[in-house]
Amino acid sequence: MTSRTAFSPTPESPYAWARLFVSLLLMTIGGSGMYSLTVVLPQIQADFDISRSQASLPYTLTMVGFGLGGIVMGKLSDRMGVMAPILIGAAGLGGGYILAGAAGGLWGFILWHSLFIGLLGTAATFTPLVADTSLWFTRRRGIALGICMSGNYVAGAIWPPIIQHYIDTVGWRATYQGIGVFCLVSILALVWIYRRRPPSVNAEIKPGDDTHSTQPQAPLHPSQLPRHLEEAKRSNPERPLGFTPAALTMLLSIAGVACCVAMSMPQVHIVAYCGDLGFGAARGAEMLSLMLGLGIASRLASGWISDHIGGLRTLMLGSLLQCVALCMFLFTKGLVSLYVVSALFGLFQGGIVPAYALVVREYFAPKDAGTRTGIVLMATLFGMALGGWLSGAIYDLSGGYRAAFVNGIAWNLLNGSIVAYLIFRARRGLLPVAGPAAA
Repeated sequence: MTSRTAFSPTPESPYAWARLFVSLLLMTIGGSGMYSLTVVLPQIQADFDISRSQASLPYTLTMVGFGLGGIVMGKLSDRMGVMAPILIGAAGLGGGYILAGAAGGLWGFILWHSLFIGLLGTAATFTPLVADTSLWFTRRRGIALGICMSGNYVAGAIWPPIIQHYIDTVGWRATYQGIGVFCLVSILALVWIYRRRPPSVNAEIKPGDDTHSTQPQAPLHPSQLPRHLEEAKRSNPERPLGFTPAALTMLLSIAGVACCVAMSMPQVHIVAYCGDLGFGAARGAEMLSLMLGLGIASRLASGWISDHIGGLRTLMLGSLLQCVALCMFLFTKGLVSLYVVSALFGLFQGGIVPAYALVVREYFAPKDAGTRTGIVLMATLFGMALGGWLSGAIYDLSGGYRAAFVNGIAWNLLNGSIVAYLIFRARRGLLPVAGPAAA
């Protein structure tokens, strides 16, 4: 039997944890592509002499590139390993920032930002890292995914003030080029840890299933397994939860769009909402920062919870709590109460998106982890983009945000309905089958 040394490529070994924390660093570095535009937008508008709506186009198209790139990079990581997309991401981020910083007009800036930074850069440091992390952990997979995907929120907490400082000091163009050099050098310095291929199906979490282990294991009675592991163990990857893989992927994608349309309402519009209530944009920015900061804690806590109850039930819990927080926004008008509800919203919603990645690993074949994770996470990004725009459109039509919050609650209920149905399917799979097969 191979000993578990610090450098052994086995699940949950010290090497696996070191690989996880490097993934956290890389996701934080690559996450700059999502948040740099929110800071540089006023400078872009002034430098290119364009309208505010035109200056918002780079963000929208970069998010589209991010989502599409997640599928491409996920499929690439399935075929060639995670190191290949990370190297592409280093080149995309480095070259994208340098070229965008030298752009002479809006459309050149959009091209470099959406194609290089979004599709090739940030996408390569998100979906492949999530899929890779899911292959290196078994019992603690939930908390591991929570740690990894916290990089997205950590990026939102640290990059904006750094970028703003350097914009004020040396200008946005030099700042962008400096970020490009930093991303390229730092990613290349860290990527070496991914030279080992993951254990993949050699260390699955399905006790007693000899098709998922190269070492003989004593079968465990179903009563010895947590419910979510028993359900996953009895689910056939060729027919997950009784669906075709494509059908289940579609259902999870619809659920991802629905929950993130709801999630985007406070995240995208809390600053404007506070302005409408007379509290000022600065207070709204503080509430947004509070949401994102507590979102990190939420992802870690939800990861721990999911290790005990599974991805589907964690997703259901997050969906219910997010719906409660959205309802609370409807009846909250005071400054202090808005801070409290914003904090609760951050605590409730942060663990939802990582739960999708866990569900993919629980019910799909490991060889499809990157591709399926990329598709479902792309759907969540599309939901954020759609929800941000839809809430603004509803505001324009209704003259306020109340109807937009109600719209978010309706989408949240759609998400909860889909997840509840999947949980029902999972529980139904535990019932004895009548007829000869039961014998």
